[in-house]
Parts: sequence; C-alpha cells; structure tokens
Amino acid sequence: METEEILAELGNVEAQIQDVQGQIQVLLDRQEKLYERQSELKALLEACRAYGNPNAAEDAPQTALENWSGTFDWDSKADHYKFHVFGISKYRANQREIINAVMGGRDVLVIMAAGGGKSLCYQLPAILHDGIALVISPLISLIQDQVMGLKSLDIPASMLTSTTGKEEEKFIYKALEKGEGVKILYVTPEKISKSKRFMSKLEKCHHGGHLSLIAIDEAHCCSQWGHDFRPDYKNLGILKIQFPNVPMLALTATATRKVQYDLMEMLHIPKCVKFVSTVNRPNLFYMVREKSSIAKVVIDEIAEFIQECYPNNESGIVYCFSRKECEQVAAELRERGISADYYHADMDVNSREKVHMRWSKNKLQVIVGTVAFGMGINKPDVRFVIHHSLSKSMETYYQESGRAGRDGAPSECLLFFRPADVPRQSSMVFYENSGLQNLYDIVRYCQSKRKCRRSAFFQHFSEPLRDCNGMCDNCAFSSDIIEVDVSGHAKIMVSLLQDMQENDQRLTMLQLVDKIKNKHKEIGAELRREELEQLVIRLILESVLKEEFQHTAYATNAYVKIGPLAKQVLQGKMTVKLEISSKQNKTGNMKRVKHSVTLSGLEFKLDRLRKELSSGHGTTPHSILSAQQMSMISARKPNSMEELEKIIGKLKTERYGSKILEEIKKFVESDEPDNDKLNDEGSKNRPTKRRKTKNNVVLIESSDDE
Repeated sequence: METEEILAELGNVEAQIQDVQGQIQVLLDRQEKLYERQSELKALLEACRAYGNPNAAEDAPQTALENWSGTFDWDSKADHYKFHVFGISKYRANQREIINAVMGGRDVLVIMAAGGGKSLCYQLPAILHDGIALVISPLISLIQDQVMGLKSLDIPASMLTSTTGKEEEKFIYKALEKGEGVKILYVTPEKISKSKRFMSKLEKCHHGGHLSLIAIDEAHCCSQWGHDFRPDYKNLGILKIQFPNVPMLALTATATRKVQYDLMEMLHIPKCVKFVSTVNRPNLFYMVREKSSIAKVVIDEIAEFIQECYPNNESGIVYCFSRKECEQVAAELRERGISADYYHADMDVNSREKVHMRWSKNKLQVIVGTVAFGMGINKPDVRFVIHHSLSKSMETYYQESGRAGRDGAPSECLLFFRPADVPRQSSMVFYENSGLQNLYDIVRYCQSKRKCRRSAFFQHFSEPLRDCNGMCDNCAFSSDIIEVDVSGHAKIMVSLLQDMQENDQRLTMLQLVDKIKNKHKEIGAELRREELEQLVIRLILESVLKEEFQHTAYATNAYVKIGPLAKQVLQGKMTVKLEISSKQNKTGNMKRVKHSVTLSGLEFKLDRLRKELSSGHGTTPHSILSAQQMSMISARKPNSMEELEKIIGKLKTERYGSKILEEIKKFVESDEPDNDKLNDEGSKNRPTKRRKTKNNVVLIESSDDE
C-alpha cells in the first residue's frame, strides 16, 4: 500500500474510533442517569408501599419511625401561642410533626414547598423553649421581613448582619451572654464563617445553657449539587460539631434526593428526622410564551399581561437576567403606566430596603429583580411571577415561580423563552457542578409544547405524577402541534459546522443560524429563524451538537461545536423532530378571564383598614390580618371583642380589635350590599374587550387559604 493510502485509512480509522468513543461516552452518561433514576424510583416505590397509597409518600415523613403526631406535654402551650400570638387557627401539612420533633430534641430536615409554613416550624419551638434560637438565613431582605413580622407580634427578635448598628450589636452580644432579651436571633452565614467574636459569644451562650435550637433556612445553599450553592454555607457544619446537643433544623423548598443526602452529610445530621412534602402547588398556573427578539415587544407583552389581567394593583414580580436589564425593564414598565421599581445586589442596602418595603406594603405593584430578590419573601399575596429571561435550572425556576400564591389563591407563573437566551445562561453556569445539565432540563421544559408543565416538576423531584387539573398552558388549551421531521435540516447544519471546524473557525448559535439562512435559502424558506434557533437547541439537547466556552477579557462566549452523535445524523441513522405550532392556531384559544381575587364589601373595607394600620405600626398589611381572617370576619361579623378573639387570637384583638369592630359596625349599619366590591371597582379600569393574542390564560376559584 502507498504511504498516502495508509495515512488516509489511518485517519479514517482514528476518526471512527473517536466517533465510537463519543457514542460510548454518551451511553455511559445515559447509563449513569438511568441508574440514578432507578434508585430514586425504588426509594419512591418503598415509600408508596410503606404508606399504602401513591400520594402518601410526599405527605408522610420519610424517615420518621417515631409518632410525632401523638400527644406531648407542650401541646396546650403550643396551641395557645399558635392561635393567640401568630393568629393561626390550624397547622398545615407536617407543621405539627416537625415542631414536635424539634421540641423532642431531634435534628430535623424539612423539604416543604413555598407557602407551606416553614418559618413557624422554628419560630414556635423558639418561643416554647427557654433561651435563644439561632436562625441562619442568606438574604438581608428575608431577615428584615421575618424580624419585622415577629416584632409586630411582640416577639423579641433581632438581626446581626452587616447593616446592624454598634448599639444594637452591643445589645445582642449582651443578650447572648445572659440568655435573655432576645428570643430569636437571625444572622447571615458569613457571621458563622468569618466572625470569631460572634462564635465566641455563641460559645458562651451555649455553655450557659441558653442556646435552644439552630435553624438553617434555605439549606439547599449548603450543597454544591444544589441550584444556589453559597460558599459560606458549607462552613455551617461546624455548628453541629461545636454544639452537638442543640437540635438543628434545616429547611428548604427544593432538594433532590442527591441534595438531601449531601445536606445531611455536610451539616453532620445523619440521624435526622426527615419530612418531605409534595412539590405540587395546585393554585399556580404555569405558562411559557415565545419571546420576541425585539426587546420593546417583550416589554409591551409583559405590560399588557399585567394591565389586562391585574388592573387592581395586585402584587407581582418580574425576574430578569442581569442588573442592567432589571433597571431597563422597570423604567419601561413605568413608562407604560405600571408602578414598578428594580431590586438587585448593586444597590446600597437602604435603597434595596426602601423598594422592598414599598412593595411589601402594596405601595408598589411590581418589583423587577435578579435572583438576589425573593428568596423566602414573606408576602403571601403575590399574584403573578413573570420571567423576562430563562432561569438556570428547574430548582431555581421552581423557587422563583413559587413566590406566587403563598396564600393559596390562584396565581400565575409566566416564562418568556427564546433559544437565544440559552447561551447567555450556559456561559454563566458551565463551570458549576451539573450546571449545563441543570440548564438543559429547564430548556426542555420550555421547548415542550405538549407535555404537562407540572409533570416536569414531579419527575425532576422524583415524585409520583399527579393530575394537573388543567393548571398549565399545555393541559388547559388544545393546540395544533405539528411534529416536523427536520433530519435533513440537521444534517446540513452539522455538515456546515464540520466544515467550519476543519478550517479552525467557530460559530455562536446566532452566527450559525445566520450562515444557514444565507447559504441554504431553501431551509430559510421552510423554517422561520426562531424555528432554526430551536433546532440548534434541540441538537444540543440530543448531543448532536455541544457548547464550548471561550473566555475573553470582557465576557465568556458560547460556541456551537460538533457533538458525540453528529455522525449518527450525517449517516442518516438518527431522526430529529421539532414541535411546531400551526400558524392558524396562534391566535386561537384565548379565554376572557378575570384574575382578581374577589373581595366582599366588608373584606374590601377590612383590606383598606389593614393597609392604614400597617402604615402606622411599621409592618405589612398581611401581618395585621390575613386574607383568611378577613374572609372569616366578613362571614361571621363579630360584634364583641370576645367573638373577634375566637377568629384572630388574643394579641391582634388587643392591638387592633376596637378599630376592626368599628369598621364592622359601620358596614352593618350602612346596609351596604356584601358584593364583589374589589372587582366592581376594578372593572372600571378593565378593557371592555381583550385583544386576541396567542397568549393563553385561565381562571380558577380562589381558596383564600393563607
């Protein structure tokens, strides 16, 4: 054989070996995921069998051998504080059992959806115990919310953060030494990892027998496998080593099984009692909309959605990708007549607090934020959460969207998606553990035009599937989806990229689409630009293409390269399909709906009263009266302090009772009809006819269960 022939064949063999190695790697990755899923399903099956029905697994404690639902010495005292101080008439799922486990001196891991009532699980034991409870929380805005709420209930709570003044700090350190003056102390994780003085005072507090319990909120931040890992959280394991006999409570809204085991190991609580509640939020309606490439159009659609669906100033959040985007979106929403302001980490603490308080007190309708805003916010009546940009994972999206509807009333979660947002996120997360895999999971959620949105959450968090009850766009609206075979288009795309790589040239996703449209006009005629972008993303998800990242002095750029299964497409061994909405259906299925939570005439008056009282007492309206309490007062119309106390408890009756009874008396004497006051007023501002768009929305009945 000639040397050239040998070299040619050798090159061919080496190329085939590389191709086979790529396929083997894909199969190994797939095998690992299948093994992981297998173990999750086996654990799920055991839980289902143990509790007798498919849905019991989520609602029952997973490792609780003891009966924490029984009778305990502290029951009557706990019931007294629960009702007369916190104004809560009954426990939510797992709350009583968690509180009993903590009171019994056990370490506890709690996985509970947003709005499930995690904070009561450590606040009530803190009051029942002698001494001081330490609460570690990641965000100052969250800590301020909690401390403000507790102080309004006459519970001595303090915070020790970077914003704490010298006098307050001196008072807190003295309280730690004496074990009095403070019942619940909130700190950021930095205090544990970086302040020797604080740890020294905490040691004295413990030696004096004054440290009653340690609660770690947003505990998923401990795990590098979690969606929001924070380096200072990984040092919290020292607390169990230093204070082994103090019960530890770790709480989070989201944690996959992998993250749960990681938390138990990192925090040194291997024998903890674990309570896992379902991730299902039945009152949330999930939607994904195609995002325009024109920035102004996106803002127009967001503004239209808010103005038409929420004209009564109902609270909402808009999440953006960057701090600059937050400021731009907030400004443009204001230009369109919406009361909006931005919130991000670059603002000084006082400015952030001011915006947060205005929104909490309903003086601002929309807060536009980055992920720095919202973790654990204590505002139950958020009616909508809009994502202007893609989240970085299913967990992140579940957390952020879960800030809607914590009072149990119908709320909406709307995500604007376009393929061009994927490389923006991937260039930020590729260095994280499973960063790209986590991102691609949420991209699959967005790209699906048929699969139930809710089922994606169940699958991700290893829960048995439940009926969506029409509470997502894919389940609620029949739409004509065509599944198009785009294998030929994929082959052209792969060939083009292969040629570019052989010439040491690189292309971003948008550059690749531009080249395809220019060089292969027949493809451009068959598929719109947006659909070509979707195809590139589909090929990345299928490992036909892959993303590679290049650092520059100013940014990290994401380039599209040939992936392990590219040869399969080139050789015609792999079929690639794309879900495309039929054009004639894009203006269909528009429902005329009403989203406002209906208030009766008396509820409307009470809502106005609680806003006035909150301004005077430096707290939030829902801390004065919850939606559920307003509903009960409206139904029963109590005419004495004793009757009112049975509804809202002793503390609130003593503080606000006379004003509430005065409002009830005026309403009863006025003979005003107890009709839908809020909606009648709101209808004046509501357009008489909604413009038909491709946007689908739905109305469900309000449960008003706060």
